[in-house]
Amino acid sequence: MTKNVLNQNGKYVQELINTIDTNFRFNNKPINRIKDNELKKALEGTNKQQKLINLKNRINSIENCNLKGSSIDPLIGNGNINSPLMIVGEAPGKEEIISGQSFQGDTGLLLKKMLIAINIKIEEAYLTYTVNYRPPEDRKPSSHEIKRYAVFLKEHISIINPKLIILMGSTAMEAVTGYSGKITNERGKWKEILFKDKTIPIMITFNPSYLIRFPENKKFSWEDLKKIKKKIKELNIKI
Repeated sequence: MTKNVLNQNGKYVQELINTIDTNFRFNNKPINRIKDNELKKALEGTNKQQKLINLKNRINSIENCNLKGSSIDPLIGNGNINSPLMIVGEAPGKEEIISGQSFQGDTGLLLKKMLIAINIKIEEAYLTYTVNYRPPEDRKPSSHEIKRYAVFLKEHISIINPKLIILMGSTAMEAVTGYSGKITNERGKWKEILFKDKTIPIMITFNPSYLIRFPENKKFSWEDLKKIKKKIKELNIKI
């Protein structure tokens, strides 16, 4: 006599099959992941744009600020808002305020050459400043002003969410790191800051406007640029 083996799981398998919704819809077209990524970037860009508009409105509502008298509107920044590279300078000057664009004139030309030297087009970076108004007579912002605007700068960094930051000049260095000593003691050294539980490497280097006045220091900036190029390669950052 042959004993039939009872499949104890059969009943449960059949019940499971019966509970599954079989009203599937299939599409023979392949998934366009490139298009999906482009859409995702577009949505992220739109979200960033709105956040930047909100940030600008908040900065524009600041009261009792000596910096606001030399500018009609705050200059927030420009460039590729989805760039992995964010460059922070000191403050806009006359040419920047008139054009509404960061790093113009001789300063902009030098920055462009500096970036080209490490195979980066200036249009592919995101450019901004520590303070968003032109200081009277283009003076250096005070420590009080730097501290006041550092709150907005750090929010700005969170919005752009870069993978690497270049701080150009002692004002940008003080705003982000809190260090107010000589930039010569800190430039060329990699540091890290934490934003939204994300660690971002930063490089402190000379401001292009400073290098125009003291061209003998360009050799130090070139050493910094080579370190930046190496870091970009190490982190496999695409710019």
